[in-house]
Amino acid sequence: MVRDLPASPGFYQAVFNVLGIELGGQEDSYFWADELFVSSADSPAAAGQLTGRHHLAFQARDRAMVDAFHQAALAHGGRDNGAPGERPYHPGYYAAFVLDPDGNNIEAVFHGEARRSAASVVVTF
Repeated sequence: MVRDLPASPGFYQAVFNVLGIELGGQEDSYFWADELFVSSADSPAAAGQLTGRHHLAFQARDRAMVDAFHQAALAHGGRDNGAPGERPYHPGYYAAFVLDPDGNNIEAVFHGEARRSAASVVVTF
């Protein structure tokens, strides 16, 4: 949940555009993207309490995408919480961190060159 819902979609739309994630469900009291659901405290979907500060990490295709994420976030109300660069978590871990309008720590990370077993996971019902 966020304190100022109208401030959040612009921030998330900008960073998700860079990361190739579609923003949806923009209603009066919530919006969503993939498995992320953001609402106001008075949304029927919420329990009425603001949650604590969160850290959300999104995978980037390469270092340039991490850099673009950081630039887009800062241009749309985010605050720097760690400029793009290598981190000591494992070799090749390249990430940037920003605080969204509510102070949540949002990260874009490129884990380095790797080979994937599939482009994505497809869930069907």
